Amino acid sequence: MEELIAYILKFGSLNKQQIDLVASKVKQIELDKDEYFSEAGKIPRQVGFVLNGVVRGCYYNNKGEEITRCFISENNLAVDYANFETNTASAEYIQASTDCKLIVFSKQDWDELSHTIVGWDNIKNKMVQQCLYQKSRKSPVISQDATTRYLEFLENYPTLANRVALSHIASYLGVTQQSLSRIRKNIK
Repeated sequence: MEELIAYILKFGSLNKQQIDLVASKVKQIELDKDEYFSEAGKIPRQVGFVLNGVVRGCYYNNKGEEITRCFISENNLAVDYANFETNTASAEYIQASTDCKLIVFSKQDWDELSHTIVGWDNIKNKMVQQCLYQKSRKSPVISQDATTRYLEFLENYPTLANRVALSHIASYLGVTQQSLSRIRKNIK
């Protein structure tokens, strides 16, 4: 819980009573590797904060190939926020890449904080902007060669190369697993 409160306080200040209220609105869940936090075709119903582990945002392209769009590791929000806010079905999955522990807010509790805590919307908006920025900033530039994309992946996600499946990294980079293995062998 301390990690979540420290994260929230990076974006604004709350008094003890407000912190206690936030803490009362969450529950901790565990996801097994490959389990879904939210699914395409369903309305996202919760905002997650990753305590331990890595989740990934992914979707299927028009050829039926699985594409990893982003990785979300410890001390970050995990949510398909646009669909969560508008109560619309998602086109993406958020899936555990490793065994995970998350703190989650239900939609009702997340909204209730906006109605109860003065300034929560400002804090929430800053957290969501950070979440969206991290997702967009770290996606690879397909015009770069594959080796450059992999090196940028290592720079952006220094702890993930040995934690998540190579197939997920390959799909994130837009290369085959065989190509990724060659790249990794060549840069060692």
